[in-house]
Amino acid sequence: MHRSSARTAAMRATALVAAAALGLSGLAACGSGSSSSGSASSGSGALTLGGFFPETGSMSFLGPDTVATFKLAVKDINAAGGVLGKDVNTAIADSSDADHADQNTAGVQSLLAKKPGAIIGPTSSSVSKNIYKQASGSKVPVISVGATSPSLSGIDPYFFRTIAPDGVQGAVMSNVIEQDGIQRLAIAVFNDEYGTGLRKVIVNSLADSNVNVVYGETETFDPTETNFSSLVTTLKASNPDAILVIAFDQTKALVKEMISQGIDTNKLYLTDGNAQDYSGDFDPGVLKGDAATIPGAEASDEFQKRIKAIDSSVKNFTYAAETYDAVVLSALAAQKGGAVDGATIKDNLPAVSGADGGTKCKSYKECLALLKGGKSIQYQGLTGIGPFNKDHDPSSANIGVYKFDGDNKPVFDHLQSGKVA
Repeated sequence: MHRSSARTAAMRATALVAAAALGLSGLAACGSGSSSSGSASSGSGALTLGGFFPETGSMSFLGPDTVATFKLAVKDINAAGGVLGKDVNTAIADSSDADHADQNTAGVQSLLAKKPGAIIGPTSSSVSKNIYKQASGSKVPVISVGATSPSLSGIDPYFFRTIAPDGVQGAVMSNVIEQDGIQRLAIAVFNDEYGTGLRKVIVNSLADSNVNVVYGETETFDPTETNFSSLVTTLKASNPDAILVIAFDQTKALVKEMISQGIDTNKLYLTDGNAQDYSGDFDPGVLKGDAATIPGAEASDEFQKRIKAIDSSVKNFTYAAETYDAVVLSALAAQKGGAVDGATIKDNLPAVSGADGGTKCKSYKECLALLKGGKSIQYQGLTGIGPFNKDHDPSSANIGVYKFDGDNKPVFDHLQSGKVA
């Protein structure tokens, strides 16, 4: 979770939406409140979308790309004619992380005050758990772009996600570990909805394999921990062939402690929460050859360039495709339903994702033309996910397997596809 990014190298081809030259005015997001573009009044008849992304906390490395992609998607929608003939308005707030529950609440409340038709984000399962009831109570759908906990499947009629639950990623990670011939696996996992949920899938998937989990099947560490000396000592004492690390930004301090205690850091496995670019954090070669899994689509070179045109500082593209598609699906749902309120968007999201069949289309502009012509649609988008299922999860998903290079950057190795249970 959520890499220059796990999505910056050896890119596979991805269909992109053609953009016109029209642009959004700058939408500088603020730390604890929100920023907006245009009128957010529901009385204007224009769709307002809220962006709820981590600008602070342990997931802040995921903030710049999601914010920039959110802006890019709205720019493309408005360039294609907007929704119901009007430009889409925006508001952005900081979601932070689950250790800042007050910010979770304050951020989503600031967005709800703008009367959005949908909220795009957050990237965290725990934050999603903290805020979905607030949004649902206001009849505003939340479309998470990075929350992968299986416990979120079908949790609320107003909760959707453009990323697959961890049942798919967990199965792929288990296959990778088993295929590598690992027999003694230690797991370092933080006590977080995402971490414990993903670990459960992986441990269960390995139950009938030759892999023995020698540490971490039940143990966790505190997400706020900064001193990993004791944990690393315990990991080392378990004499593992490899260590699976399921965490967010805590990974940097954890790996540094592994180095100081002489653990071979070329025998690590990482997941989407920590598979990022570590070239500026560790000496060359520290993670070379280590594997990581990341759900979702690879951000192509062209897509990355378009995001960087919005914000040149973006280096991480982890949930870019998921963010883009969540925005477009929201706009298409409003267009199909003929209204910009949350209930209308919620009711029409499955249909525009292809749950009822229809003509396939790859861009907002293409899909909009079909809707105006009275056609049913299947938005294909950038993520490569299937239509929303009854639990509002993608019905199928792609999982990328990455290998870290000598500069400690994750490089795409191959793709595995899977159905969502």
